[in-house]
Amino acid sequence: MMGRFQGRLSAFFNNRWLVFVAAMWIQSCAGVGYLFGSISPVIKSSLNYNQRQLASLGVAKDLGDSVGFLAGSFSEILPLWGALLVGALQNFVGYGWVWLVVTGRAPVLPLWAMCILIFIGNNGETYFNTVALVSCVQNFPKSRGPVVGILKGFAGLSGAILTQIYTMIHSPDHASLVFMVAVGPAMVVIALMFIVRPVGGHRQIRPSDGTSSTFVYSVCLLLAAYLMGVMLLEDLVDVSHTVIIIFTVVLFILILLPIVIPISLSFSREPKDPAEETLLPEPQKQEAGKSEPDVPEVIFSELEDEKPKEVDLLPASERQKRIAQLQAKLFQAAAEGAVRVRRRRGPHRGEDFTLMQALIKADFWLIFVSLLLGSGSGLTVIDNLGQMSQSLGYDNTHIFVSMISIWNFLGRVGGGFFSEIIVRDYAYPRAVAMAVSQLIMAVGHVFFAFGWPGAMYIGTLLIGLGYGAHWAIVPAAASELFGLKKFGALYNFLTLANPAGSLVFSGLIASSIYDREAERQAQEHHHHKWNAGSTFSRFHLDEPLKCEGAVCYFLSSMIMSGFCIIAAVLSMILVHRTKIVYANLYGKSHT
Repeated sequence: MMGRFQGRLSAFFNNRWLVFVAAMWIQSCAGVGYLFGSISPVIKSSLNYNQRQLASLGVAKDLGDSVGFLAGSFSEILPLWGALLVGALQNFVGYGWVWLVVTGRAPVLPLWAMCILIFIGNNGETYFNTVALVSCVQNFPKSRGPVVGILKGFAGLSGAILTQIYTMIHSPDHASLVFMVAVGPAMVVIALMFIVRPVGGHRQIRPSDGTSSTFVYSVCLLLAAYLMGVMLLEDLVDVSHTVIIIFTVVLFILILLPIVIPISLSFSREPKDPAEETLLPEPQKQEAGKSEPDVPEVIFSELEDEKPKEVDLLPASERQKRIAQLQAKLFQAAAEGAVRVRRRRGPHRGEDFTLMQALIKADFWLIFVSLLLGSGSGLTVIDNLGQMSQSLGYDNTHIFVSMISIWNFLGRVGGGFFSEIIVRDYAYPRAVAMAVSQLIMAVGHVFFAFGWPGAMYIGTLLIGLGYGAHWAIVPAAASELFGLKKFGALYNFLTLANPAGSLVFSGLIASSIYDREAERQAQEHHHHKWNAGSTFSRFHLDEPLKCEGAVCYFLSSMIMSGFCIIAAVLSMILVHRTKIVYANLYGKSHT
């Protein structure tokens, strides 16, 4: 009896669904960067910063969130629990020190030192992201889109989750939010660090996987709907502290609910005879990340060109026979020199690339630039949402911050789900979903530009969904085109597109246009109120200029809309270039 229990406990600990659920929990507190808008006012007031100094901390936060070279390197050198421990320590030390400074327990540091602390604290989450994604993509090689979408979705939702927990704590001292950001994620990660690791993927694919996936998706949608409802209720109605505690307890139950899957898989069922519940057969097709080295890529491209359209309509056995005949002809033609076969050094797309090998590929840079233009413009909206809503006359700016967090979450979950349908059912490149999300964002920027009634609600919906979808689609696409072996390094290089885009759009374009428009409005205001002699009396260095009306962000939003359209064009070029790869990876196993 005891031996059977121990066997089941071991099966539970090595269950890849347990790893996935633990990774979801880590991700649900890994997006501390999204709370910067909530902790920045207390830093600003206690350290007497102006808006420009605060913006410097924001840039440090974005850099910390995205510069994951160390995380990528450590995840290859250290055991994965070691990388998680480093991330937890960085999170604790960085934000812990900020809390000591803000509360007067440590001496006030110069601005550059505060930027370094924010960078270190926020950089911790790159370790959480990397380890969670690397482990789960290896454990679920056949479901990369949904798995990445859900994990990245929880990271996006963590801002809303942590805000709700802070609302429950109900502390009058706003600095305690900084303390919670320092201690909370570090405790969760240290508790789970030995669970999140690769435990083997395709060998464990079982018929129950479909039910488990549906259950996880249901929990995700329920969680998003619940958080949206709770936030709107707390914003519109003055609810008592007891009700807030009940709301938060229900939130914890929803977050813990997916643990039912590994428990039921490991404990509730009687162990069946292996012949009864066989593992699902591995498809004839090789794993993404490996391809047949002796088949030159051009053969596949020629095959696609030469294959008659009616071949796809034939039964599977007949279709494979016809394709094999055509392939044999092409090989013969290649041997006779009629088709020029290019043999290249290094891996082919779909095999395992190192970062240096990927950096010389046009496909890698198409993904990077498309991500920079798309997600960079989305991050600019997220970072400037407070000023954007104020300029359009809204007082309660935090409702939009919470809403974009939830749409971001649904965009990540939905982007992973729909991009998976595209590759699974149609063997078509995943990047087509990225192009669609970028066109959705282009429309969202137009709504912000014109500032029509209700534009903030529609704009946050479209930008949140489109921005979120990027972070489900890009990691999955990169793992398919460039393999899983060095996925940590590849993923962390691609995330650099986020701060680079934010720097260009927010740091150079949006803020400059906003300041220029604010100055123009201030001068017009003076002409009405003061005579020419006292024009300069109004300008004080400590009084930031404010801009009002849709004009504040009209030009920058239209520029970003244009860049989103360019990003969609780049994504479609990538689709055109990688059709053959996806047909090769997913086409033959699809009947």
